[in-house]
Amino acid sequence: MNVRWLGAALTIVVLATVCVMLGRWQLHRLHEREARNEVTRSNLAAAPAPIEQITGADGVVGDRNAWRTAVVTGRYDASKQIVLKYRNVRDRPGFEIVTPLVLPDGKAVLVDRGFLARQGAELSPGHVPAVPSGEVTITGRLQRSERGGRTNGGTPDNGTARLINGPEYAKVLGLDLYDGYLMIDQQTPANDQAFGTFPGPEIDDGPHFFYALQWFFFAVLAIGGLVYFSRNPIRPADAAVPVVADRNEVPEPSSTGDST
Repeated sequence: MNVRWLGAALTIVVLATVCVMLGRWQLHRLHEREARNEVTRSNLAAAPAPIEQITGADGVVGDRNAWRTAVVTGRYDASKQIVLKYRNVRDRPGFEIVTPLVLPDGKAVLVDRGFLARQGAELSPGHVPAVPSGEVTITGRLQRSERGGRTNGGTPDNGTARLINGPEYAKVLGLDLYDGYLMIDQQTPANDQAFGTFPGPEIDDGPHFFYALQWFFFAVLAIGGLVYFSRNPIRPADAAVPVVADRNEVPEPSSTGDST
C-alpha cells in the first residue's frame, strides 16, 4: 500500500461517515415531522375555545397551538390594516389582508381576512373589501408568528409587509397584540366573498425517509467500492510490461562485422 492509496481510502471513509450522519439527520427530521403531525391532528380535532384560554397569560401562539380553533369577538381597526405582498395560495400569486381586531379587554389579535389573487402585473390589490362596522365574531385557526430569518419582512412599512409577526407589528401599530394571528374560517357578519380561502395543513411524512435511504445507500456504495479496490488493486498505468522474445524470430546480421 502506498501513501496515495491510503489517502484515497481515508477520504472514502470520511465521505461514507458524512453520508451516514446526513441519513440519521433526515430520520431525525422525519421523527420531528411525525410528532408535529400528531399535534396538528389533535389541534384540528379540538373544540373551539376563546383565544385567551388557548394561549394562556403570555398570549403566545406556539407550535403547540398551531391550527387550534379560536373564537374571538371585537371590532376591526381598519386604520391599521396591512397588505401582505408576495403571497402564494394554491400556486396563485397575490395578496393577503391582515387587520387587527381589538378585543373588549383592550388586547388585539391580527386577523388574516383572506387572499386576493393578483390581477395581471399589479403591485398592490386594486380593491380591498372594507371591514364590517361594529362588533364581529370570528372563528378561525390560530397560527404562530411568521419569521423570515435575516429578512425584515415582518415589520410593516407604509402599510405593507411580507410576513405576519405579532411582536413586530405591535412596535409599528402601537397595539397590544397576541404573538400570532388568526385565519378566518367563519365570521359574523360574513366575510366578503371576494376573499379566497386558505388550504388546510399538510399532514404527511414528507420526503425525509427516502432522503435517508439515499444517504445510507451512498455510504454503502462508498465502503463497498473501497473493499473491492482494496482486494483488487489497480496496477499503475506506467508499470513495466515484460517483453517475451519470439523464438522463431531470425536475428538480423550484425552491421559491424567484416565483409568478404
